[in-house]
Amino acid sequence: MRIGSPAATADIALDTIDLADPELYASGDPHTLWHALREREPVHRQTLPDGRSFWSVTSYRDVNDVLRDHTRYTSQRGTLLSILGSSDPAGGLMMAASDPPVHTALREPMGKALSARALAHWEPRIREVVLRLLAPLAEGPLDLAQAATAFPMAFTGALMGLPEEDWARLAHLTTMAVAPEDPAFEAGGGHTTLLSAHHELFEYFAQRVRTVSAAPGDDLTGFLLRMRPDGRPLRQDELVYNCYSLLLGANVTTPHALAATVLALMEHPDQHRSLLAEPALVTSAVEEGLRWSSPANHFMRYAVKDTEQNGVRIARGDAVVAWLGSANRDASVFPDPYRFAVDRSPNRHVAFGFGPHYCIGAPLARIALRVMFQEIVRLVAEFRPAGPVRHLKSNFVAGISSLPVTAVLRDGAAEALAAHAPLPRPEAVA
Repeated sequence: MRIGSPAATADIALDTIDLADPELYASGDPHTLWHALREREPVHRQTLPDGRSFWSVTSYRDVNDVLRDHTRYTSQRGTLLSILGSSDPAGGLMMAASDPPVHTALREPMGKALSARALAHWEPRIREVVLRLLAPLAEGPLDLAQAATAFPMAFTGALMGLPEEDWARLAHLTTMAVAPEDPAFEAGGGHTTLLSAHHELFEYFAQRVRTVSAAPGDDLTGFLLRMRPDGRPLRQDELVYNCYSLLLGANVTTPHALAATVLALMEHPDQHRSLLAEPALVTSAVEEGLRWSSPANHFMRYAVKDTEQNGVRIARGDAVVAWLGSANRDASVFPDPYRFAVDRSPNRHVAFGFGPHYCIGAPLARIALRVMFQEIVRLVAEFRPAGPVRHLKSNFVAGISSLPVTAVLRDGAAEALAAHAPLPRPEAVA
């Protein structure tokens, strides 16, 4: 999807906007539509051809209001447009699809296990994965977006105790689940693809839980098996849904934030030069990359009672979709929001959501992206395009599916990269 300044919006007929269309994010310009909605109708109702409807909120304030207030907007009926109008079978069982007190009981222990302090010792392993991912740049072109799909699995898979031989398939299946209509993943229609991906992932984790339950390891799956929220062990279905949710969150955020930030550095070479001149800016550059890319495009809630949002009446049972990518371009919060600035501060983006459902994997994603861009600053003087950019066909993940690049390496970088075996190419192991 186009990530930049919006086109003219005055002539856009708001009743023709279709934010549910996955093709909009593959080849269109949602930022222009979001800009028009923020300016003219920040709480907007859309009805699909089959009669289902949802409200869109596009301003920073409204997005935060919807995401933080479970007393008005529930997560339990489903959080993604892909299941609009149906009940989420994981509702009340999976942390991401539950409200307090269930959500709180699950999140508190998991949050401690996934805190920045608890994960700090993983940084050397992540750095080795980064160097293996970048290693092909010493020889020539690299499709960074495709290579990045292996990036989170190389440490999240180990963190969860999943066998390495399963990582490539799991990465493929999680992308199928969030982009079932993308030509690279679609198999027999979008709905069929989604069902197939879910079935295989749930079966995989059911078998994995059965395999390790007798002797849980010192990993995140073992941690879930030992958890006692409200004094009881998690049931089989709760274990399966939460393993799936943790893996999905890791695989749909980090690789797309990485690719989109590299694309932004190519499109704004002055910002890459700023990083080279002042490596301490890496931390703020990561945050700007997250704001810029907003990989999780939306989260959905349902109104639990008649309410009002920004002067608009929302009826009990109505679906409300909070568009994170739009909130992260709200000029009332982000001065000059269509400028990519590695030194942006403050940067109160909502790329990881907001409120009680703020992404529990955010500390791990931040560590991984910080290490990645530390190594990019150390090794790469310039990225150059080596082919067309392709964007993922998904209304949930604002992703890049192909980003061929070459690199002008800094002195000594080729030798440093040559010392690391490249990660397996996704196309060779999928």
